[in-house]
Amino acid sequence: MGIDAILTLVVVLCVLGLLAATRLAADLILMGAALCLMLLGILTPQEALAGFSNTGVITVAVLYVVAAGLSETGAVQWITQNLLGRPSSVRGAYARMLLPVGGLSAFLNNTTVVAMLLPGIQEWAARLRIPASKLLIPLSYMAIIGGTMTLIGTSTNLVVNGLLQSELGISLRMFDIAAVGLPLTVCGALFLTLFGNRLLPNRQDAVEQMQSAREYAVEFRVQPNGPIAGKSVAAAGLRSLTHGFLTRVERDEHLVVEVTPELILDPEDILIFVGAPECASELRHIRGLEPSAGDVSKLGIRHSQRRLVEAVVGPDFTGIGQSVKESRFRSHYQAVILSISRSGEMLRGKIGDVKLRVGDTLLLETGTDFVRHYRFRRDFMLVSNISDIAPANFRKAPWAIAILIGMVALNALGVLEVIQAALLAALAMLVTGCLSMGNVRRHIDLQVIIVIAASFALGAAMVKTGAAATIANTLLLAGTGPWGALALVFLLTLCFTELLTNNAAAILVFPIAMAVAERVEANFMPFAITVMIAASASFIIPIGYQTNLMVMGPGGYRVIDFVRIGIPMSLVTAAVTLSVVPLVWPL
Repeated sequence: MGIDAILTLVVVLCVLGLLAATRLAADLILMGAALCLMLLGILTPQEALAGFSNTGVITVAVLYVVAAGLSETGAVQWITQNLLGRPSSVRGAYARMLLPVGGLSAFLNNTTVVAMLLPGIQEWAARLRIPASKLLIPLSYMAIIGGTMTLIGTSTNLVVNGLLQSELGISLRMFDIAAVGLPLTVCGALFLTLFGNRLLPNRQDAVEQMQSAREYAVEFRVQPNGPIAGKSVAAAGLRSLTHGFLTRVERDEHLVVEVTPELILDPEDILIFVGAPECASELRHIRGLEPSAGDVSKLGIRHSQRRLVEAVVGPDFTGIGQSVKESRFRSHYQAVILSISRSGEMLRGKIGDVKLRVGDTLLLETGTDFVRHYRFRRDFMLVSNISDIAPANFRKAPWAIAILIGMVALNALGVLEVIQAALLAALAMLVTGCLSMGNVRRHIDLQVIIVIAASFALGAAMVKTGAAATIANTLLLAGTGPWGALALVFLLTLCFTELLTNNAAAILVFPIAMAVAERVEANFMPFAITVMIAASASFIIPIGYQTNLMVMGPGGYRVIDFVRIGIPMSLVTAAVTLSVVPLVWPL
């Protein structure tokens, strides 16, 4: 192994270590790696930056626009409201939910599907008196495996297709991978229907679980000279709130245990309310009350520009493991935390002392620009306003659905390449008014695009220096046949995707898989398809895939919940993939 191969492996190992052990942004790490490979003379600038012109990467960016049109018209809700119905059991709910979610994810980005369906599934579960914890992991898992049914179902498929085009001159069509994706989706849905209720947690009864899934404990102070000081709880209007109720009163550092309607409110009393996120907004309209979080008064934003926002702490949040005070949250984000919910449970006590974790749901008071700045960054997930949410333009939903169907048909029939069909669909979304031109940029996740494009440099360096061939020779034991080699590639990809991102895993393992195929004198296509499927099979560790992280807080899940159901789900995926792929693409 030459010096260039050794240096390439050192760069790859550094990337893996930084992604796994630090909070540095993934796009910064991978662009830094591409720069190192250029400065070391391993790659030319053209080779290092070739990913930015790859058709797979460009297609991913364009499909964000198509998905945005479907999102803003409410097309997904328009479809699902007629499909979910009112089943009478958990298994009945799975039967109604799983396959439609998988079908939607076949044509939409899985993150988009989960983001749009999550609130609706929570409401649906509440009506059915089914715990949210029984439905939200299956929602995430079906969105993941549903994306394996078509070429556009997930960015990973497009990335691997882009690698096949650039390296081997082969281009897959829309439904070429459905031969493995469809049985995988059906088997995944069957597994979840049969065993999901048994493997998923039920820590509370159905009603309590749904009531606490997005409940917060918020503290407000009685203003000394305000109009409610000296009044009873009932006279102050605090017994007739729509979105919450008064549970405790703290007076002179003592707790008033029995909060009756006749209790007289003293100046400086701290009132603790429990309720939905809208409760904080409701209380802000009561004269004589103010948030007890001292930083609210220090927030340098005009009152008319303030909004209440929910935000789930993401993996790139810089203050993970630090207390709110240590992270200087207000100064850094121009926002004040009013309440924190963790794993479906309200956190009580002094907010400034809480150490923040990935998946914590924060209720914030901040400015109108907060959502725009952080909605598409990984500091936070599922950033949304409590109020002032633009209503979906359901009148345009049939147009958006027709455009999606047209895009799929044009590629499936061989009329247009997937990039051409996607560009035409994006243009149609704009022309028909399904999406406004001003909203296009904010819907494209530039960090994801940069991560994918920059990752191509690592794959190119591993091929050029022979590092991929060296790894392939190391992996293969004496006597390993084509099927055993395929299983090794699946396992390696699965480990990478749990620890890194799905796209980075696919790009890093692809050259190794090609070298393995050459080493065992097998057809390269089953290895490429296996990498494509395994890179999406992130079920065990919640931080390994964005949709898992999105459902963690609302479902009240712990890491062990994902491990318990994720391991058998991964085994199901492996069994289906390693059985079907060699039949469709012979070794």
